[in-house]
Amino acid sequence: MALYEYFCPTCKTRFEQRRPMAEATAAATCAQGHQAERALSVFAVSRTGGAIALDEAPMGGGGCCGGGGCACASAN
Repeated sequence: MALYEYFCPTCKTRFEQRRPMAEATAAATCAQGHQAERALSVFAVSRTGGAIALDEAPMGGGGCCGGGGCACASAN
């Protein structure tokens, strides 16, 4: 089961719904019964484990991992 985010253009509300990946493109309805559109969920997780907004995500560098998480960045 995956968690998908939806937006109802009629109610102007966002909501989440768990459903199997096979049903990811299936239509969803809001609590009021309107047709909802699947929204792009944007989030990031910091190294301390807390969720942060993507526009606040720290920009790491170095290494083949892109964030310096492996030893290849310090292999000198």
